[in-house]
Amino acid sequence: MRGVSIAGKTVFITGAARGIGAETARRAAAKGANVAIVGLEPAELERVAAACGDRGAAFECDVTDREQTQAAVEGALERFGGIDAVVANAGIGNGGLMRYMDPDAFEAVLRVNLIGSYRTIQATLPHVIERRGYVLQIASLAAVVHAPGMAAYSASKAGVEAMADSLRREVKHLGVDVGQAYFSWIGTDMVSGADDNPIGQKMRSALRGPAARTYPVSMAADAIVQGIEERRRIVVTPKWARPMVALKTVLQRLSDAGPDTLIREVDDLTREEIAKRGDEVWEPSGAGGRAFLDADRERQGTT
Repeated sequence: MRGVSIAGKTVFITGAARGIGAETARRAAAKGANVAIVGLEPAELERVAAACGDRGAAFECDVTDREQTQAAVEGALERFGGIDAVVANAGIGNGGLMRYMDPDAFEAVLRVNLIGSYRTIQATLPHVIERRGYVLQIASLAAVVHAPGMAAYSASKAGVEAMADSLRREVKHLGVDVGQAYFSWIGTDMVSGADDNPIGQKMRSALRGPAARTYPVSMAADAIVQGIEERRRIVVTPKWARPMVALKTVLQRLSDAGPDTLIREVDDLTREEIAKRGDEVWEPSGAGGRAFLDADRERQGTT
């Protein structure tokens, strides 16, 4: 697949203070792209931005916070004038058997990895649509193989994988491509931190062959930049993982092959229903859904 230069394009990257996000920003900037470097740890963000020269701009942001995410998007628009590609990369991980895990720790992984990805894409999507751009969701091989001791991480990555699959069909007719990336163990702080944990060490000690190796951050960053250039549906590294992902995505490819006519009609109908019913459109369906909504509003004091 022939790539298109990203020189002069603007790439919005979350989780960019360290690891895969930071290295992707540096490599994209080296190819002439503008990079919005988004995440926590402001000092680290500024170091990455400095390495990107005039093409980098840092935006401190907790992706689980809707207002902060929107502010980062607005900052990127003010600095660069638009957004051509989004890399929803921010993520955290922890390990342990589900019955022992602290509930708050479990839910934090879902909030950052899944809800944070949704908020990133939701905030940037109108601008990506405007430029008929590209969205890349960072999933993981944990979305393909659901290993014990990784329930929270696997659930979050399976969730973002499903979200990207749905989004792909929704925006195809608008000229936007959606991809997702599947990586094995990459030498990030998150992975090294897991290796320092006796539980993580024990789980990884059972792996054999290439699945036991840790791969350099540069490998993932190069794959992401190439994925942006080629607007790839699937980004996978290392190469041995490709058959695993291909087998999993056969049925999804059949679903993706459907006509755009229905999506266009649903798009029009959705806007009509929003105009008529407002936020009621999004209320959960059925008696159980209404019961949850009432209880949730009572908890939040918004009844």
